[in-house]
Order: sequence, then structure tokens, then C-alpha cells
Amino acid sequence: MRDVHIIGVGMTPFGRHLDLTHTDLAQQAVGEALADAGAKASDLGMAIYSNVIQGFFAGEMSIPGEYALRPLGIQGLRVLHVEAACASATIGLHVAADYIRAGLTDVALIVGVEKLYSTDRAKRFAVFQQPLDAVEAQRYITSTQGMLAPAPEGLDGPGPNIMMDAYAAQARLYMATYGTTQRQIAAVSAKNHNHSQYNPLSQYQNAMSIEDVLAAPNVSWPLTVPMCAPISDGAAAAVLCAGDLLDRFPQARAVRVLATESQSGTDRASDDYARHVTRIVSARAYEKAGIGPQDVHVAEVHDASSSGEIVQVEALGLSAPGQAGHDAEAGVTALGGRIPVNVSGGLVSKGHPLGATGLGQIHELVTQLRGEAGKRQAEGARIALAENSGGFYGVEDGLSAVTILASH
Repeated sequence: MRDVHIIGVGMTPFGRHLDLTHTDLAQQAVGEALADAGAKASDLGMAIYSNVIQGFFAGEMSIPGEYALRPLGIQGLRVLHVEAACASATIGLHVAADYIRAGLTDVALIVGVEKLYSTDRAKRFAVFQQPLDAVEAQRYITSTQGMLAPAPEGLDGPGPNIMMDAYAAQARLYMATYGTTQRQIAAVSAKNHNHSQYNPLSQYQNAMSIEDVLAAPNVSWPLTVPMCAPISDGAAAAVLCAGDLLDRFPQARAVRVLATESQSGTDRASDDYARHVTRIVSARAYEKAGIGPQDVHVAEVHDASSSGEIVQVEALGLSAPGQAGHDAEAGVTALGGRIPVNVSGGLVSKGHPLGATGLGQIHELVTQLRGEAGKRQAEGARIALAENSGGFYGVEDGLSAVTILASH
């Protein structure tokens, strides 16, 4: 099995791009990634296009990758379309890495893209109201009734949609299990908003205090607006290459891929966090990489809600069970702390364009491992980890994907 390296990355700013199409955004990110790698379209052996809702939203139902990439001269090669909800781009990365390891291709391009903003508000929010999602969310809320930390009087009503109520129920179950507090969740959110002020590609770049986060409008208790990822437009891309062929790209500042592990969730008790899908996947990733959680210097994790970061950080072993909230309050997971998490600003600040989110994490970690992150640089970062989740099914993420990278 061959070594795999990331030799180029590119990313648009995440945010509102009403004047750009999916194709415009994808082409910008791909152009940057190829230039960063010092590669040409003719160097590529395959390409993967990752996206979630382009068919529904733009009415472009087939071969979106071919339409986006051929104008760039990327043609005459295998093009795959990967959809895995919020983890689409990460699964695309993992598939490409597997192809290279197996010797089926030498150089691969992966691009993730999403447009969620629209002047049609009803259509925009319909994206998050798929019937099966609503069924699963309601099932989770019903099954965990009586197990949740109680909401304060007046804040115990339903939120804007059933998915946010399910995220809130997950947070309240964790609060009941480990004693996590709303203030600790706010500390996670404030940390990430503070990080985002140093990221020029972030959707929001405003510092917030814990008190600011707590005082913000309620979404579904204990979650306030700054604790929840916004809708976003954006694209990100990466070029992967087999390790034995790096000399083809002398200008590339390569980052080695140590592990790419992913799997779907499993049926389990809602409060059995020892069997959380990320715990299972990360254990396998650490073994493949030959490291442990104590060896990670910087991490990007899936914080669609700030309470989700707490769950993921503990599942990854970066904090002990029940400790991630305390660690956030104490600055352990902030820039300058023992294990900086979401120094990009995380999904809650950097933004969450579904199909691009996973490669947005990779863009940040490659930048960190190259020592090029400026004021948000994690000092001495040599090992980096990304955790990206996709969808919701049963009592947890529909799938979890963990990627471990190392500097040269």
C-alpha cells in the first residue's frame, strides 16, 4: 500500500455568494488547489465531486462534476460524485486516498461545494426538512423523554424545526449524563468565535464572550444562535498524490495522510457513549496512524452545534468523558492551550456549506501543518486530526469520518 500525500489545497470564503453558482465556486477552489500543488489538469488520474443538495436546489440532477470540471480542462478521466450529508467531502477524500493506496491512480482531485443561500426562503429551509430526517429526529426526541436535563421555565417549548430540537435533546442528554452546563457549551462557542477573527475565509469574524453567547436569542434550549452553525455557500478542494511520485511536483509543500477511517453509526442505547461511532472510528484511525490522542497537536471537529463539539472531543479522546466542557472553560482547547480545537472558527463561525465542510477542515489543517496560519497558528503543530460527521440516524451521527495528517 502506497503512502498518500496532500500536495495542494484551495478554498473560497464561506458565506453568502448569491451571485455565484455551484460551478463558479467549485472552479475557484479547484483552480487554487491545482496552483498550490503546481499541478495541471493533465496530471490528474481521477476526480471526485462532493455535494449534497445541488440536484434539489439548482435542478442539476446529473454529472455535476463533469459540468464543473471540464471547462478547466479536467476530462478523459474517472469522475465520481459522492454524497454523504455533511461528510460528503471527507468521504470523497477517503475514497481518493484508497484509490491511490491501492495503486488504481497516482494523482486525484477532490472538490466539495454547496450553495445554501437563496432569495427563495422556503426552498432554502426545505433542504433541512427531508421526511426521513424529521422521522428520525422525532423518534430520538420521543425515546429520550424523561432522560434529559430540564429546560428552564419558558424555554422548554419547541424550536424553529424538529432537527434543532433533536440537537438540543442530544445536548440535554449529555448534560444529564455528565453534568455539562449551558455555560460550558457557551464557552465552546465563544472560543470558536474568537478563533474566527483571525481567519479571512470565515463566514463570521467577530469575537464573542461567553456572556454574549448566553445572551443571544434562544434557538432550542440550551442552544442559542451563536452555538449553531449557519447556512453557507462555499467550496474547498484538495489534490492528493502517491508518496513515491512527489518529485513530479517540486513546488508542492506536501502533507502526509496517516489515516482515513470512516463508518456509519450503529444501533446503541442513546446514553452509551462508549459505543459512539466517532469513538470506534477514531480508535481505528489512531491505530493506523501509529499514534494516540495525546499526540495530536491541533484538531478540527464537527460542531454543527457547540454541544456537538463537546461530544466529539470526548469521543476522540482529546478530553476525558465529561471533561470537554471544563476544558473549554479553562482554555485547554483554545489557541495556546494543550489541544487547540477548531482554530478555523469551526462550523459555528467559519460556516457550514454541507458538501464543502470536510475539505474546509482539511484546508485549515494543511495550512496549520505548513505553519502558514498566521495569528491562528497552533505552535509546533506536526500532527493534525479532522473529525467530520454526516447526517443523523438513530441516536447519533449517520456516519463519522476521521482523518489524521502529519507534516513532513
